[in-house]
Amino acid sequence: MPKKCTTDISGFGNRLVALRKAAGFTQQELSHKLGVSRRMIAYYEGETEHPPTTILPRLAQALGVSADELLNGSGRREETSSSHAVAEYIHRLRPNRETGTTTIYPMEHGAKRKACVREVYHENDIRIVEGDSRRAMAQIPDNTFQCCITSPPYWGLRDYGIAGQIGAENDPDAYIADLVGIFREVRRTLREDGTLWLNIGDSYTSGDRRWRAPDKKNAGRAMSYRPPTPKGLKPKDLIGVPWRLALALQADGWFLRSDIVWNKPNCQPESVKDRPTRAHEYVFLMSKSESYFYDFEAIREPSANGQEAKNRRTVWNINTNGFHGAHFAVFPPELVRVCLLAGSNPGSTVLDPFFGSGTVGLVCREYGRECVGIELNPDYVKIALERIGETNPTNLASPHAR
Repeated sequence: MPKKCTTDISGFGNRLVALRKAAGFTQQELSHKLGVSRRMIAYYEGETEHPPTTILPRLAQALGVSADELLNGSGRREETSSSHAVAEYIHRLRPNRETGTTTIYPMEHGAKRKACVREVYHENDIRIVEGDSRRAMAQIPDNTFQCCITSPPYWGLRDYGIAGQIGAENDPDAYIADLVGIFREVRRTLREDGTLWLNIGDSYTSGDRRWRAPDKKNAGRAMSYRPPTPKGLKPKDLIGVPWRLALALQADGWFLRSDIVWNKPNCQPESVKDRPTRAHEYVFLMSKSESYFYDFEAIREPSANGQEAKNRRTVWNINTNGFHGAHFAVFPPELVRVCLLAGSNPGSTVLDPFFGSGTVGLVCREYGRECVGIELNPDYVKIALERIGETNPTNLASPHAR
């Protein structure tokens, strides 16, 4: 993996996506025409800091532009049409329609997303990669992971202060399009019997309020920006992001197998007077294939009479928990544990492309699985490194490593 940034070609990835689509190519078709792998095209579309050299003349010729236009052109017209195509794709939920990179809100003109992807930890069972998962995933071989357990940033709820962050798009269609692209790469890197366990929460329109003050009980709610009310929605509307995303992923090829309600008995209080307090989020179980690995025995739950265990139901009562030093909600280890035991065997490898504070890695270590975590925010990477550094790799023969 690249260790340091050497050349600034910010915007190249956006231009390549727009020009490829304008020429009518899929990534696979363009890679075949050039005689390179599809992953190489995906890598260059991910805002790489290393411009193509050997294939640049052939790439420009295939796209009908000069090499200078490809490297330095504005691409404004193409990017606008590409964003329109993304919104149309999500609106119609048409399968097998590629989506492109979208403009991130509220990036100023000339702002540059962090381009480097680098491995910051790799010891036996856990590997941590700092960088944008849209780029890092392109470097991972096919059929690598047994399952993926993850919780991407929710749309419009947090400002993580990182240029290019997922969740800061102008509208939910663009957010969903970004996630569809990422999870398409997740599906590629899953084994044929692999599963995706996707935790996602909902949000409300902001009523065109453009910032949010910190909450005394939750300082992490402060935001220096808020996206405008999306077209077609009204102030105070519940957006329905989880199901919009689930249906878009289903249209993109995933098997949607279960919608799980994560009920939070100790949910965060809300000072609302015109609706119930939100106390749940969704976990979607999706699979790459019609037949997949699922260990129902490992996650049986007690029956009402306490005499025998029963098949796990679709409402999971699990408390939220945080830890000292974290100013945001973290994945509860118990939620990860249930997904992990059902979706993987001991010794298999698990992916979390939104690693956050590293809870998936910690649970993988406890239960004898390997883990690859990708995280964009260097502050969260630091927290994950501190938490994981306090533990030791699990002996696969331990009682927890079933």
